[in-house]
Amino acid sequence: MGILAAFMVPHPPMIIPEIGRGSEDQIQETVQAYERVAEEIAALAPETIIITSPHSIMYADYFHISPGRGAKGSFAQFRASSVKFAEDYDTELVERICGLAASEDFPAGTLGERDASLDHGTMVPLWFIRRRYAGGKIVRIGLSGLPLTDHYRLGQLIAQAAEDLDRRAVIVASGDLSHKLQDYGPYGFAPEGPEYDRRIMDVCGRAAFGELLDFDENFCDRAAECGHRSFVIMAGAFDGLGVKAEALAHQDVTGVGYGICTFYPEGPDPNRHFLKDHLDRQERECLERAEKSDPYVKLARASVESWVRHRQIMPVPEGLPEEMLYQRAGTFVSIHKNGQLRGCIGTIAATQGSIAEEIIQNAVSASSRDPRFSPIKPGELSSLEISVDVLGDAEDIDSPDQLDVKRYGVIVTRGHRRGLLLPNLDGIDTVDEQIKIAKQKAGIMEFEKCSLQRFEVVRHY
Repeated sequence: MGILAAFMVPHPPMIIPEIGRGSEDQIQETVQAYERVAEEIAALAPETIIITSPHSIMYADYFHISPGRGAKGSFAQFRASSVKFAEDYDTELVERICGLAASEDFPAGTLGERDASLDHGTMVPLWFIRRRYAGGKIVRIGLSGLPLTDHYRLGQLIAQAAEDLDRRAVIVASGDLSHKLQDYGPYGFAPEGPEYDRRIMDVCGRAAFGELLDFDENFCDRAAECGHRSFVIMAGAFDGLGVKAEALAHQDVTGVGYGICTFYPEGPDPNRHFLKDHLDRQERECLERAEKSDPYVKLARASVESWVRHRQIMPVPEGLPEEMLYQRAGTFVSIHKNGQLRGCIGTIAATQGSIAEEIIQNAVSASSRDPRFSPIKPGELSSLEISVDVLGDAEDIDSPDQLDVKRYGVIVTRGHRRGLLLPNLDGIDTVDEQIKIAKQKAGIMEFEKCSLQRFEVVRHY
């Protein structure tokens, strides 16, 4: 049978009466919608309930699927230890998902469990479901720091695994919306908060799942959303299918958004292969940008491709501008994929005989030696966005007041420890943030004093 339906739900602990102790009354619209979700799941009588939770084990570069035969949990951390759960896992479905992931070298599996206990992102939905339906095993899946496209792909693998096993399954996509909707809320207010809630309820209410992939990561961070990746996994499970969607509730009275929607498949639809469409569009845009890029970026791209395809460091080509051949400077090569950083390595000062040689070497390092990322693979090349920064001379400064995050990069030094941060980076809005991150890169503690230098860059796209 495969995926019978999916449900987008929040997980505020206060919605549980033993925790809320009356405060749950202010979100009765959400409570009533949740009860309807539980009734619909009971009517479907699934063999398996697949729950994606932001509060399960989460890694930057790996999707954790809970291992073992089952797990227990309670709301003891919310002073309601009497509310307990003991759930059996669908080990066969877990094994099938992991097998499909391994077959295509996709980063998902049961490794690295740090805490086997059920998390509240899983238990809040189960509290409603188990009051109506005691059947069915569960599969618990965490999110990751990987791009949204990888979350969508995981949803496709989940659906394929359920189909392969002829499993009657439902997906519960657990996740709150923005946490920055009201000044009086626990996280304060940001203008992106209400905008995120409006957009996500509109998109999910229309089952316009392709638009989930277009949410900018920085926008989502500023909105302090919780469940977007959870919703994208769910969307991937319906790839190529028509979907009937219904928005049941949306509330923001606590400063946190709670949205509930239901989704039922309606049969094949060739116009709803959203991941393929998204990747095809990105590839076209990347190739168009590559054609329009200047010689600095074209050289960096050629160096990345030479190394990734052939493991060869390319020679300096003919026809470059004279300043690239006869001037020396430190350079940084930054590589992005799907809007997320994929590698960035550079040199503070010149180490090669020319800017061109500096770019060639740093492009190789950015694609293969950035310790934060795995080496770039040939299949990724057409989706990469590359920029090159050429650094000006570093200038000693006496105070952070002489910095400007948009104009100047910063170098922090304490003894032999040295860290650099480029200027005009997304998400870095203050000098304090700039210095803090540069210190972290250098291994300098935040409270330790250090000398400061600033520099300007010429950024090439």
